[in-house]
Amino acid sequence: MSILIFVLLAGSVALAVWWLFGQAERAWARYEDRMRDETRRTLDASFLFLDMAQLRPAVAGLGLALMLAVAWLAGRWWGVLPVLAGLLCAPPLILRHVRRRRARRFDAQLPDLVLALAGALRAGAGVQPALRHLVAQSSPPLSQEFGLMLREQRLGLGFQDALLQLRARMPTESCGLVVSALGIAARTGGSLADTLESIAQTLRARQHWLGRVEALTAQGRMQSRIMAGLPAVLALVLSRLEPEAMALLWQTWYGWIVLAAILLLEGLGIFWIRRVAAIEV
Repeated sequence: MSILIFVLLAGSVALAVWWLFGQAERAWARYEDRMRDETRRTLDASFLFLDMAQLRPAVAGLGLALMLAVAWLAGRWWGVLPVLAGLLCAPPLILRHVRRRRARRFDAQLPDLVLALAGALRAGAGVQPALRHLVAQSSPPLSQEFGLMLREQRLGLGFQDALLQLRARMPTESCGLVVSALGIAARTGGSLADTLESIAQTLRARQHWLGRVEALTAQGRMQSRIMAGLPAVLALVLSRLEPEAMALLWQTWYGWIVLAAILLLEGLGIFWIRRVAAIEV
């Protein structure tokens, strides 16, 4: 009877482990497909035509080196688990940072283009010839985005549709204002030069206030970054300097409770500081 119970328990455990491995494999496949697609879209939107087959080994080697370094500093193999979790969460954050940085650079270049376009319209030039001339003298990413819009028009896409495609690639408020102004002017006519000058002044004022807000909240953002990284760095350093004392934190149940409390309070502190520092303009 006892042998039968043991066999049933062993079979149940084996089935549970097999099911968990299957779920983990499917979850990893979905994560890998999503990251591959998102990376490809971000690189294409940034006009960085890199080969994913060459990019993956470099990223994997960098992650492996980082995990080995952390394991050596911690003195225990399971020290790589937090790093592994961080590496899994890092790609979406890095891709989002790349997209936001490109959008900020685009918005910073947009007022000069709009003001120059208004001046060209006052001089008697058409919208599309003036755009071609200004885009040729601009720098990325603005020249890349408007250049792609002009190439789409040469291939037969309508002006309104090309503007909508530009708005989809750069979903910022500044780009939305310019696209709306150009679209309305193309449909109804009117004094587009005056409208563009007003939009350029609005964009400059908005960027001025955004710069002031970023300067005033820079200390809070730096505090959140230091709060996020300093406890982990100190834990690794102290694990190498005082392994006996830190063993109580890693190997006892009350040490695990302390670690859980530290992670919870640190997460709440980072969340609160970021909410306070995130001011919409």
